[in-house]
Amino acid sequence: MNLNLVNNSIGENGAKYLGEGISKCVTLTSFNLDLWSNSIGEDGAYYLGEGISKCVALTSFNLNLIDNSIGENGAKYLGEGISKCVTLTSLNLNFCGNYIGENGAKYLGEGISKCVTLTSFNLNLVHNSIGENGAKYLGEGISKCGTLTSFNLNLVNNSIGENGAKYLGEGISKCGTLTSLNLDLWNNSIGVNGNRRLK
Repeated sequence: MNLNLVNNSIGENGAKYLGEGISKCVTLTSFNLDLWSNSIGEDGAYYLGEGISKCVALTSFNLNLIDNSIGENGAKYLGEGISKCVTLTSLNLNFCGNYIGENGAKYLGEGISKCVTLTSFNLNLVHNSIGENGAKYLGEGISKCGTLTSFNLNLVNNSIGENGAKYLGEGISKCGTLTSLNLDLWNNSIGVNGNRRLK
């Protein structure tokens, strides 16, 4: 199923109705949902997370929530929903510009850690202020994805520093089946030492 609702001002109520509808699709295996710029907020993310949690047959899921102000609580609800989709092999999450912070990254990391059958994972968290602790939580989550073959991570402008780079490197190092890896860490002050720790 493909659903494109970019820039439609659906808000949290629209997300509620979407979540309720999605929750009925219990045999869905592939789902692409694009809600770029819809101001769903954390409450809207809650409804979506609840709906997604019922789609336990999903193997492929693409979710675009650029500029929706979901915050750390929204990331929590979505992380919890994704954690129920334990048969996922392909996951694409674009949460650019949602200011989820380090706690939001923690919740996402926890959700991702349950997706142990993932082979392809794309995560875009540009402009989310996750910091070095957020990078640590993401690294811990990614470390559980032992079947990954392709991983793309965009953390531009997140202030992860060299320690954050270290934590990411440690997590990624556990993904022994990776054949394709792309990291975009521009403007994170990781320095020379951080760069070394990613290698």
